[in-house]
Amino acid sequence: MTNATLDLLRTRRSQKPDKMTAPGPSADQLETILTLAARVPDHKKLAPWRFVVFEGAARAKAGELFAEACLAEDKEPPSPVRLQFERNRLLRAPAVVAVISRVVESPGAPEWEQVLSAGACCFNMCLAANAMGFATCWITEWVAYSGTVRAGLGLAANERIAGFIYFGTASEKPTERDRPDMAKIVTRW
Repeated sequence: MTNATLDLLRTRRSQKPDKMTAPGPSADQLETILTLAARVPDHKKLAPWRFVVFEGAARAKAGELFAEACLAEDKEPPSPVRLQFERNRLLRAPAVVAVISRVVESPGAPEWEQVLSAGACCFNMCLAANAMGFATCWITEWVAYSGTVRAGLGLAANERIAGFIYFGTASEKPTERDRPDMAKIVTRW
């Protein structure tokens, strides 16, 4: 049986951001991607996530924040090469979206379910973009855990970065990686 959705799930791969090039999603395509990302399980309809979009010059502006965080938080003074990498971090792809997980106090909607919903947003975002033919990569890296970055992005106390989703066009086909052996991870009770 052939099914486009199953074929996509069988063949999709993350692409390293430094192997992405333009074009990225258009404004309309990105709006569709974000809309589809929000169509995830969401107990109590809390929308326990939000999105921060980095396009154009905003990617370099965020890079300045990352370099500032690196200077402030690294135990050893970072090298000029490291600081330049941080400045260029989001420039590796045409568009990047930070998925912000935000836990909302609500009876009957445990924190864990809200965090999982944010993770589902990340993957729905990847799948929607992949279905449109774009390469994606969902990563956190140290910047997602940086207090300086959190403050610079205006995150509230109840918010965390679930991931940065990079979007672009693959400059080369990603290689397949080993997948789990189902016999080792599936049990029946």
